[in-house]
Amino acid sequence: MTRKRAKLCAWLVGAAAAMGASSASAVTLVEDADTVCKGLVGGVDAVKIDSATLQAPSQLAVAERGPTPSGRITPANPGFCKVLGHIDPVDPKAPPIKFQVNLPVEWNGRSVQYGGGGFNGVLITGLSLPPAYPFDKPSPLARGFVTYEPPQVFALNDEAFENFAHRAYKKVRDVAVALMQRAYGRTPEKMYFMGSSEGGREGLTMAQRYPDDFDGIFARVPVINWVGLQHAGTRSGLVTMGDGWINPAQVKLVGDAVRAACDKADGSVDALVQDPVSCKAAFKVETLRCAGGQSGDQCLTDAQIKAVNTLHATYKFPFALANGLDDYPGWGVSGEDTPAAGPTGGWVAWWLGTAPPAQPPAPNNGIAWIYGAGGIRYVFARDPNLDVTTYKPEAHKARLLEVSSLMDSTDPDLSRFRARGGRLIMLEHMADYAQNPYAGIRYFESVERLMGSATTELFARLYTAPGVDHVGSGAPANVDMLSVLVDWVENGKAPGDLEVTEQKVEGPLFAVTRALPLCRWPAWPHYKAGAVTEASSYFCAQ
Repeated sequence: MTRKRAKLCAWLVGAAAAMGASSASAVTLVEDADTVCKGLVGGVDAVKIDSATLQAPSQLAVAERGPTPSGRITPANPGFCKVLGHIDPVDPKAPPIKFQVNLPVEWNGRSVQYGGGGFNGVLITGLSLPPAYPFDKPSPLARGFVTYEPPQVFALNDEAFENFAHRAYKKVRDVAVALMQRAYGRTPEKMYFMGSSEGGREGLTMAQRYPDDFDGIFARVPVINWVGLQHAGTRSGLVTMGDGWINPAQVKLVGDAVRAACDKADGSVDALVQDPVSCKAAFKVETLRCAGGQSGDQCLTDAQIKAVNTLHATYKFPFALANGLDDYPGWGVSGEDTPAAGPTGGWVAWWLGTAPPAQPPAPNNGIAWIYGAGGIRYVFARDPNLDVTTYKPEAHKARLLEVSSLMDSTDPDLSRFRARGGRLIMLEHMADYAQNPYAGIRYFESVERLMGSATTELFARLYTAPGVDHVGSGAPANVDMLSVLVDWVENGKAPGDLEVTEQKVEGPLFAVTRALPLCRWPAWPHYKAGAVTEASSYFCAQ
């Protein structure tokens, strides 16, 4: 062990020794809150607390624009100590791990760690709404939880990439525990993790690699098979480089055709495909083929049909990756024409962009191409100047295996997490083109195969939300999973079918405009009677 790592362990050992103590009761910052807060500045060797400032309570605010619907909302927060710090790397060429920990003046004895997103290029403050959270609910910080969290070029550095893979989240978790011990005189009774996308992968990583660290984990749209996603996304971009590119008008053509084929299958006409699994078998893109020699917005050419079928097809590796996986599932159908606005949307946002893929990727390209081509260059080939069209996985086998062992959160053995009482909830959005919901479904089913369905049901749940894109648009998607987790972990109340809502981004009421059942996999909402905007009009069944 290096000297820096040894001193980091020494800085944390006092807090670690106290873990497991305490009862379920609220506490306040000991002594004078401002004095306690300022006294946290400093640190030992690798761990540095750069600033600690007592923040006054703030009010709810809704911005006119934002990258996502929830991103427009700044929830009301109580008085808290805002702690900013970093953990120095061992390799001076690696970037430091930056973190923010928010210590409420009135603490409920719990903490929630937020997962990151994308390539974690920005600091997650822990002050926003967590994944899938209803707009009108008090923020976790307002409920008394301590909240905290930890460009692709970083992947060229081994330590930085390993931190991105898993070590950073563990290190920040341990530092947060130490800060809670110093601020409140005790460590948290219960610790929760909530993450979406890359943050969802981080949540599953914690359950698999660090099963003793969290009591409850919520992983929304997790990037389960990271290596597979980057390769499958790049393949889908390559097939649209020439004549295979599909313009926005043709994307709407496909979306309309999918709804025409499958919308009525659940018994209602609500512009949603409730059962996309059956719809993928029912919908045939070939029905949109242009007549011989023709082209235009109202049909698809052979090259475009090939591109769609490539998106829907399994990506096969020439060798097995971590945990024996050698493929990545094809994407499904529905939500193709969900409007694009930043990371919100369907094909235009994530797959196609508003212009064909370029090298290097251009801002108007699909996000999956930007991520995938960048991943191929910087992570796998480690050649920033690589022509991605010439890339072959077999030429970089050793690196793919190394990355897969670090990044792919696909280990189905959750026995240690289950044995210590951990609870896991996964949520997949079925119109997600940023990552593939079928990869998460496949992972959950692998856990059931290994551990048995009856055992898995004791500690894990998988829910699927039809029609919802990656970030929560297109259909009802909001649900208070933090309360669900707390109820399961602390009261033993295992969740059944839940309810998701779609809300106006207009405070302070954030009126519900539509609701649906959130069904446990493999069930789907089926219409029975009543308004299609009411969850009570549906029931969950296979």
